[in-house]
Amino acid sequence: MEKVRKTEEEWRQQLTAEQFDVCRRKGTERPYTGEYENAKDAGVYVCVCCGQELFSSSHKFDSGTGWPSFWKPVAEDAVGEKADNGMFMRRTEVLCPRCDSHLGHVFDDGPKPTGMRYCINSVSLKLEPEKS
Repeated sequence: MEKVRKTEEEWRQQLTAEQFDVCRRKGTERPYTGEYENAKDAGVYVCVCCGQELFSSSHKFDSGTGWPSFWKPVAEDAVGEKADNGMFMRRTEVLCPRCDSHLGHVFDDGPKPTGMRYCINSVSLKLEPEKS
C-alpha cells in the first residue's frame, strides 16, 4: 500500500477545521454529534483524508457511546493500531494505515464474534454507499 503524505498546510486546505483537529491532531468529536453515529445506510466507510476502505456498514452496531462503532474492520489490514497512553489512560488508537489519520480507539468490550468495539469519530469517515 502506497502511503499518502501531505504537508500540514495541504491537509488544512483539504479538511474542515474539525476534521483536521480529529484526523491530524488526534482530537475527538463531541459524543452524539457525529453524522454517522445513527446511520443505517449500507456501504463502506472510507478514510475522509485518503479514501482507504476502513469499515463495512454490515459490521456497525449501536454501542450507546455516542460514536459510530464497528466490531471489525473491512479487512485485516484495513486499519492500524498503536498504543495510546495519553490522558492518563491505556488505550489503543486506531489509525488509517495509508495516511496515518487518527480515526478513534478500539476496546475489547464489543459484541461477538470478535468482542471488539472500534469507536470511530464520524468526521474521520466518509460513507461510500453500496452500489445497487
